[in-house]
Amino acid sequence: MDSPDISAASCPLAAAPDTAPAGGVAPDLYTAASIRPENSVGYLLRNVLSSIRNMADTQLQGRGLTFAQCLPLYKISRCQNTTLAALARDMEADPAAVTRLLDRLEAKELVVRERSTSDRRVVHVHTTPLGTAMAEELTPVLADTLNAHLAGFSTDEWQQLIDLLRRMLANGEAARK
Repeated sequence: MDSPDISAASCPLAAAPDTAPAGGVAPDLYTAASIRPENSVGYLLRNVLSSIRNMADTQLQGRGLTFAQCLPLYKISRCQNTTLAALARDMEADPAAVTRLLDRLEAKELVVRERSTSDRRVVHVHTTPLGTAMAEELTPVLADTLNAHLAGFSTDEWQQLIDLLRRMLANGEAARK
């Protein structure tokens, strides 16, 4: 029997934020006249993510994987019963691009894909023993990369940052409804 699809919402790595948006109406923190890249949350977040990717790619050199391959491998290893569609949603990527990425990971014998026996449109993705071992080997690289970007943060500041980002995600989700 096929296992159920693990969507981004039910995978512990992509769990929904546990903080609801603030109850009151927030003032406009940005206006057309005041918004500048140096104080734009979106611009800063994009640059932080780019810095994380670049540093991880540098640390991954010589290991045969890029950050673009490492992150999905890590996610697949942690969400044991995921599908190609759920992975594409979680990565915010086109399923065809995820298929090409999985082709590369499969060629390296790190993942396997299995078509569902009850619904041929569903493709389950699992790590191989080699893929699981590689994901475990790469986890310190991910931790080191994040820790380097959080240098000088106290534990309380780190937790506050996590809480604030979760609030932003919840606010964005609420605004889409």
